[in-house]
Amino acid sequence: MKSRPQEAPGENELLPILEQRLGRLYARQRLGIETDHEAQIFGQGINFFHIENWYSVHSVIRAILKLTGLYWRGRRNAERIVVRTNNIRSARLPRLFDGFTILHISDTHVDMNQLAMQRLGELVCELRYDLCVLTGDYRGKTFGAYDAALAGMARVMGHLKQPVFGVLGNHDTIQMLPGLEAMGIRMLQNECEVIKRGDQAIYLAGIDDAHYFRVDNIEKAGAQIPEAAFAILLSHTPEIFRQAAHAGFDLLLSGHTHGGQICLPGAIPLTLDSVLPRRLGAGAWSYRNMTGYTSTGAGSSVVAVRFNCPPEITLHRLCCD
Repeated sequence: MKSRPQEAPGENELLPILEQRLGRLYARQRLGIETDHEAQIFGQGINFFHIENWYSVHSVIRAILKLTGLYWRGRRNAERIVVRTNNIRSARLPRLFDGFTILHISDTHVDMNQLAMQRLGELVCELRYDLCVLTGDYRGKTFGAYDAALAGMARVMGHLKQPVFGVLGNHDTIQMLPGLEAMGIRMLQNECEVIKRGDQAIYLAGIDDAHYFRVDNIEKAGAQIPEAAFAILLSHTPEIFRQAAHAGFDLLLSGHTHGGQICLPGAIPLTLDSVLPRRLGAGAWSYRNMTGYTSTGAGSSVVAVRFNCPPEITLHRLCCD
């Protein structure tokens, strides 16, 4: 019998829960920043303009696609999630972690496309991996109700093997944190966990949203990581690639860009909704001594369509060099 997602706590109950989990100052700061900024179309965040917050434009885009006859083809494309593999080689990786495999899922936006999420569940059941990471954007909208997103994530979690780690994205409210953790996701809010195999270890850190709410703290997340250790950083956005590389991380896993989602032939994105070099907008890349990977995401944002940019989940295989 499948377990149902726990009922979300009321506003009066939520603040004490968040304060206990995150600390009084961080909890109040994050909630306050959301209240100030979450529904803004212009200003705040790394980008000046935020199309995901302008809901009247979403209807216009949908109508234009229907008039041109492209809408339903784009919907079908958005349901065809592909599984990619990515080998990551490092001389710093401990020998016992050679072949260690990470399943990377990003930008599910679970309440926007039910058929895509059903396909996601079917795919992950067939995969072999040692650890799963979720790099944010579980909700479709950027503000408002989140019960449907939690219910959708509970269904996805019913197909995933533990351990599962995650970070929040710019579509996610901190109010979702208790519900996400109750379903078995270890959320990393500027925090770090040690992953052990025998007497060897690697470090997995995660930061809060750096794109819109700008509540990331790489220094805090990496404070307990030994200098010579192999370290992975989870961030919803790859836009903090410079900070991550100079902080000594070996691998940055992220999403947010959707690879453009609506692209010209040749996977040329019209926009990445990000401030970063286009070569970092999708797939594997490197910067200085750090390897990175930007997922195109399993779901879709704004309008649930895709063109020349299939949705994906990724198996990252760590290899000793």
